Amino acid sequence: MIQKAVITAAGRGTRFLPAVKYYPKELLPIMDKPNIQYLVEEAIAAGIKNICIVHRPGDIALKGYFTPDLELEKYLKENNKYEFLQSLQDIWDNAKLEFVAQTDDLPYGNASPALAAKDFIGNDDFAYILGDDLIVEEKVGVYLKKMIDNFEKYNCDFIVSTQEMPEYEMKRYGAVVPITNPSVPNQLSELLEKTDPPPSNFAVVGRYIVKNKAMDIIKNQGISRGGELWFADTLNTMAKTGIGVHEPITNGVWMTTGDPLRWLKANIALALRLPQYRDELLDFLKDPIGNR
Repeated sequence: MIQKAVITAAGRGTRFLPAVKYYPKELLPIMDKPNIQYLVEEAIAAGIKNICIVHRPGDIALKGYFTPDLELEKYLKENNKYEFLQSLQDIWDNAKLEFVAQTDDLPYGNASPALAAKDFIGNDDFAYILGDDLIVEEKVGVYLKKMIDNFEKYNCDFIVSTQEMPEYEMKRYGAVVPITNPSVPNQLSELLEKTDPPPSNFAVVGRYIVKNKAMDIIKNQGISRGGELWFADTLNTMAKTGIGVHEPITNGVWMTTGDPLRWLKANIALALRLPQYRDELLDFLKDPIGNR
């Protein structure tokens, strides 16, 4: 059973400057909660109780956000407003969070947070969640739990999240190369980065369940294209001798939040799912800068 998750939050967020000069972009709000809280809640809902957030050097804001504030709690309780902290209380009650800095001696790339979290991971298999990717679904955690279940059912070396996309959009994303295996649905042979034409219409999403052997591969693989340490290279090595599977999102939608426009779209998408905001927001969107 997967009991550990690593969430990557060590980027500089340059596309959000100057807004994130002082704090990490993962704390930018999606409606009433910061982006990263949705990821933590997703992991907990999928049954994961030990979560490591890998942050940039010197950052104290992420740990500060997830640390209880006794003065604030006292104030909210005295004024009958504690419900505003209930979502954080649920996290404190149901999971253990650790915070690890990704030190400057580690190479640039989306596999480096795994190296930073090596002591947390230990000898266990783990979930790997990229901080810019949000999955919007009716019930939080259902999709990630499905990934975990299939990882165990088919004895995968890894399972990666995907979403089917129109071909004209695939040039922006990595894609999986599917192979046919009646015994293992959605098996893949490789992940390819932004090829034209793409090998499939299944775009790679930042959710992975991997066996612990990935750690030795990351340590030894070295940097590749663009001078980066890529998690996809690790998975491709594993796929050569083991079983790699992709899990398409079917009852939800993937939204990336890594730049201001897509972050705004994620805010709108979540707001439209909330009855208290939906009608007023739809009315506003009909003519957002017109006469009112």
